[in-house]
Amino acid sequence: MANRKQNHTKSDQSFSQNDGGIYEIKIKGLLEDHWQAWFEGMTLKHQKNTKAGQNCTLIIGPIVDQPALHGLLAKIRDLNLILISVRKLGPKDLHNQKKGRGQKQKKAA
Repeated sequence: MANRKQNHTKSDQSFSQNDGGIYEIKIKGLLEDHWQAWFEGMTLKHQKNTKAGQNCTLIIGPIVDQPALHGLLAKIRDLNLILISVRKLGPKDLHNQKKGRGQKQKKAA
């Protein structure tokens, strides 16, 4: 059984090392720009009148690993903010965000 624990630990270590990426964290309410200092390296975007009828703030940016993600979520908790969702963005999500902005601009022109 000791071998299983060792193998399980190795698996957990590789998981946390490879789980960095770009994350989108949705918070209820609109955070003012000065809060960006609390979320180092992250971008704050406002989303008004979403499907749920709520104003939200998206905190988007790179997170190096799971411990860093948990640290960010702890900050959100400590600030007494209401967490709506956490989503890891894949390459397709990032491409679609850029593509969507370009299409909206083309249609408006």
